[in-house]
Amino acid sequence: MFREQNLTMLTDFYEITMANGYLESGLGDKTAYFDMFFRRVPDGGGFAIMAGIQQVCDYLESLKFTDRDIEYLREKKLFSEQFLEYLRNFEFKCDVWAVPEGTPIFPHEPIITVRGPVMQAQFIETMLLLIVNHQSLVATKANRIVRAAQGRPVMEFGTRRAHGIASALHGARAAYIGGCAGTACAKAAEDYGFPTMGTMAHSWVQMFSDEYEAFKKYAEIYPDNCTLLVDTFNVLKSGVPAAIKVFKEMKPSHMAIRIDSGDITYLTQESRKMLDDAGLQDCQITISNSLDEYIIREVLIEGAKVDAFGVGERLITAKSEPVFGGVYKLAGLEVDGEIIPKIKISENVEKITNPGFKTLYRLYDKENGKALADIITLDGEVIPEDDEYEIFDPRAIWKKKKVKNFTAKNLRVQIFKEGKLVYDNPTVDEIKEYCKEQVNTLWPQMLRFENPQTYYVDLSKDLYDMKQRLINEHHED
Repeated sequence: MFREQNLTMLTDFYEITMANGYLESGLGDKTAYFDMFFRRVPDGGGFAIMAGIQQVCDYLESLKFTDRDIEYLREKKLFSEQFLEYLRNFEFKCDVWAVPEGTPIFPHEPIITVRGPVMQAQFIETMLLLIVNHQSLVATKANRIVRAAQGRPVMEFGTRRAHGIASALHGARAAYIGGCAGTACAKAAEDYGFPTMGTMAHSWVQMFSDEYEAFKKYAEIYPDNCTLLVDTFNVLKSGVPAAIKVFKEMKPSHMAIRIDSGDITYLTQESRKMLDDAGLQDCQITISNSLDEYIIREVLIEGAKVDAFGVGERLITAKSEPVFGGVYKLAGLEVDGEIIPKIKISENVEKITNPGFKTLYRLYDKENGKALADIITLDGEVIPEDDEYEIFDPRAIWKKKKVKNFTAKNLRVQIFKEGKLVYDNPTVDEIKEYCKEQVNTLWPQMLRFENPQTYYVDLSKDLYDMKQRLINEHHED
């Protein structure tokens, strides 16, 4: 989508006025460092899932101001001709580092860092936040729903309830990264190469004289993919009996029923008995209708007989908490080759930023491969793997934890160097598999939906000391 249309002007207007202001102030070519991070995991979860880097790359490679854009801005009578000429000849020159898609991420970590002329690094803020906030939100929600399904396939059914075209397409992509088996959205499946899934609507059944005729015709047309919607009139009295009759007569290679309303636990239990009594033990049961991780978890606890789930509106809109609060803040400025750290101070401690150009490490236990902690360091610092490393509990600075026998991995990769793409984006299937592997490195206590164990995200001593120094300097002012 980002390659098909010019979205350069899809930005907050103040990004443009600031860029003009930087140029007019003589600051336009100053090298700045910006970090994207988020402050809180949606739904009170233990972690989020990084997503959207492919679309970030597409956007940054496509940056170009058209003649129409230039004329529109000229008509505003706010911008200098020097600035408009700069935009006409715009060429992206920034370096960009990012956490790969599918990686579990945690609050306050620099998941993207942009280094380059402040006019450019500032300008791309809106779209980076738009892309990564949306896809990370949906990928995180999908991962929760998939984990609740306990190994049963989850199909993304949300296109018709998505908040617009891009949300449907990129939401389906993010849901697949988070673990969904496929999507009902044909365009997303075509664009990204993952499976399409779906059954029939109630209108198909209503078009025929009865359910038996509707199901038989469908089985004739789709003998290898025969999932019948059994709740148009009455699930147990007419829908399932008609499906059983068709399955026994037509013998399709794949048999399933879908229930889209009613008491899921009761209806699936009774349907399972009817199917098994008819010798159709291989027939699967799929359920849909406003599902989320909590409903799925509850019906499984109650003993619902379900083989697969179709999840729509509560996934594609992340209905329970539809905002991923990623922000983009200045972290440093280069002056005569030296990085001058910048910090944002707030009475709300959560909103105080981490200054400087940073690196993000994850420590993994050498014995079991589990993630132990993340450490944010100043760029160039090295984590000593051969020694014990002391970290602090993020909830209480006085609580210490010593870790040893670990490996330290730099979580971020460089995706742009001086404006040129230097990263080979993996396929969406590779991202999905990577996501599954990385979630499995987290301890079970962190996977809880309620009150998950807080993961250690600590600052190196040098970064911590720098941050405190800047806080104290501003306090003295």
